[in-house]
Amino acid sequence: MPKPENPIQMAVIGAAHGIRGELRVKTFTADPLALGDYGPLYSRDGRAFEVIDIRPANTVVIVRFKNVKDRSAAEALAGTELFVDRSALPDDEDDDEFYHADLIGLAVQDETGATIGKVTAVHDFGGGDILEIVHEGRKGVLIPFTQAAVPDIDVKAGFLRVDTACAGLIEDASEEGAEQGQDASPKHGGAGKDRPRGPKDAGGNR
Repeated sequence: MPKPENPIQMAVIGAAHGIRGELRVKTFTADPLALGDYGPLYSRDGRAFEVIDIRPANTVVIVRFKNVKDRSAAEALAGTELFVDRSALPDDEDDDEFYHADLIGLAVQDETGATIGKVTAVHDFGGGDILEIVHEGRKGVLIPFTQAAVPDIDVKAGFLRVDTACAGLIEDASEEGAEQGQDASPKHGGAGKDRPRGPKDAGGNR
């Protein structure tokens, strides 16, 4: 397989492990051990890496790549990002799960179907997935990636639709509520009522 045309980052190589060429690798796959299931992995410069052994080790996996046979060769690879082509990833049958890379670049539409922005990144700060968008020329606007805030997603058509109130994009309403001493934070349906969407880990933010 040639260098990926639509690269999705799957992992990044860390420090050497031991003296036999093994490496500590941080993966972005839901199952870290699945890293070896996608065939050859590719660096940004097109070098191919074939996983011949993989095992878990706390927050990373220990990987042995073909043709990396000693510690010196392993140390030279520290920091190397590894990719596969998007076509190597299975299409998900769950309507509530999406690959990060499939969401980035989608147009953001409001309730009327008007385009009001674009998705630029997907974050997880520990409290649930967050979409970063450009909204009406403003960069770095964050909205919750939930069923209430983002009720419709059509990756093939290239857009997602937001509920502007739930997403916190109606500034004047929030400011008016704050002036009247009301809670101006976006409402997301209450605890336990708002089903979060879960972007798949493979293909994290680039």
